Amino acid sequence: MAATKDPRPCSIADALALVGEKYSLLVLREVCLGNGRFDQLVRNIGAPRDILAARLRRLVDAGILTKRVYSERPQRFEYRATQAGLELEPVLMTLKEWGDRHIRKGADLPMAVEHSCGNELVPVVTCRACGEEVHHEDLTAHPQAPGWTRTGPTAA
Repeated sequence: MAATKDPRPCSIADALALVGEKYSLLVLREVCLGNGRFDQLVRNIGAPRDILAARLRRLVDAGILTKRVYSERPQRFEYRATQAGLELEPVLMTLKEWGDRHIRKGADLPMAVEHSCGNELVPVVTCRACGEEVHHEDLTAHPQAPGWTRTGPTAA
């Protein structure tokens, strides 16, 4: 089957176009951990300085991070998450949990995250309406984009 010139309209694709670039989610991880200074980000992420600078500009321009001066001479900045950036933190926690379970398989985990209740955080997705945990078999997709069904584009 030939690729369509216009892929399915998708909020996941839109989000990945912004935060799916290499190092972008790692920048957000570090900022959420309180490490928002450029040198901290370089050290903790291992990204080349020029690429990291480009990612930071893009995340600031998108409203995910803010940039604030912390030193005038020389002028230096630190980055903090905006509300939009903080709303990505559950995504990071879910990715961390998935990586712990499926890639590291529980051995030598590099970080634990503790919830305010005192227990280690194990994120789950729940339905806002009923409070039940969400499972794949409980979901039904209803495409809203004109010309698209769950299985693909409608005939032209």
